[in-house]
Amino acid sequence: MTALLQGRGLSKRFGAVVATADLDIEVRSGEIHAVIGPNGAGKSTLLSLLSGEIRPDSGRILLDGRDVTRMPVHRRARLGLGRTFQVSSVLASFTVFENVAIAIQARLRSGWRLLKPADADPELNEPARLILERLSLLELADRRAAELAHGERRLLELAVTLATKPKFLLLDEPFAGVATGDGERLVRILDLARHEFGLLLVEHDMQAVFRLADRVTVLVQGRCIATGTPTEVRADRAVRAAYLGDPRGGAD
Repeated sequence: MTALLQGRGLSKRFGAVVATADLDIEVRSGEIHAVIGPNGAGKSTLLSLLSGEIRPDSGRILLDGRDVTRMPVHRRARLGLGRTFQVSSVLASFTVFENVAIAIQARLRSGWRLLKPADADPELNEPARLILERLSLLELADRRAAELAHGERRLLELAVTLATKPKFLLLDEPFAGVATGDGERLVRILDLARHEFGLLLVEHDMQAVFRLADRVTVLVQGRCIATGTPTEVRADRAVRAAYLGDPRGGAD
């Protein structure tokens, strides 16, 4: 499979703290690649490097074969890199529909349309409706984002990201605080999404990780200690000792 996103030799220090150390990572077309690790392992730093929020001290980042190491966030977004965050970033005072329509509007770069009601503009209305229908949010279209339950807000954030038509998604703990029912819905949505996008998933919910991921990378203190299929990672002695709770580092 073709690599959609690659990090090669990525290193980042914050003073004396090594956040990322000579890290290689690759996400292929059609797969979900999960990144796990204890707090302080460097997962958030990795996402910030890949998205362009911070620059590596050394190493390269390739998006669909193109070197984007020095590109800012907005240029990477135009190339198809989408990201969700740990803290929901939707527009709380706007409706569910308006949040998605505004994201479509931004992609079309049609700023003058802000003067025009979104529900009167088919170019915004129909795509927004289809995205909300896909994420089972259509019934909530007229509700303000501030009124949504936490899980519904996370789904709306994903809908807003999908409205930008990304080629690749960086997902930062999408299951955090999500109730069981919304979590199951999110699993189904992401499982289908793998056929359209490459996905890099940072997540603490191990049940979701091992249900969804094709490959898993384990970080400890900014370094990769294992990469492989979920089965391979579960069986890895270093992973069991460092993260999955087996102090013996051995098999059961």
